[in-house]
Amino acid sequence: MYKHILVPTDGSKLSLKAAREAAMLAGPLNARITALYVIAPFTPPMAAEGIAFRLQRQVRDYEQGMRKHADVALAKVAKAAGGKCDTASVIHDNPWEAIISAAKGKKCDLIVMASHGRRGISALLLGSETQKVLTHSKTPVLVCR
Repeated sequence: MYKHILVPTDGSKLSLKAAREAAMLAGPLNARITALYVIAPFTPPMAAEGIAFRLQRQVRDYEQGMRKHADVALAKVAKAAGGKCDTASVIHDNPWEAIISAAKGKKCDLIVMASHGRRGISALLLGSETQKVLTHSKTPVLVCR
């Protein structure tokens, strides 16, 4: 049935729950699991001329810090999967696009991800990465609440 499951994570308890669900599904199927963490790109502050060097350092420091955060979140997913998990992190403007691209690029046949279940105005303003993945992905998606 499923041979390769992609588990996007944001480091939250809810995304860890989705990782556990993916692990329970993967076990009997002997499916591989890949965990993915999408890092938002650095957004530079509005500034005057002459700060290019400081800005490069800020970008480097930001990316190093976010990679460390991603490594912690991915390690939690790997632990939930019993250590049998590949991990990846990418920098991308739109997490939903990165998730779909990773699923396609890694030839995953299922995406297991969490939904925070926001409703009302917060859902309208924030949007839902899960909803966008559901809308645009050709790969089946299992949503955990």
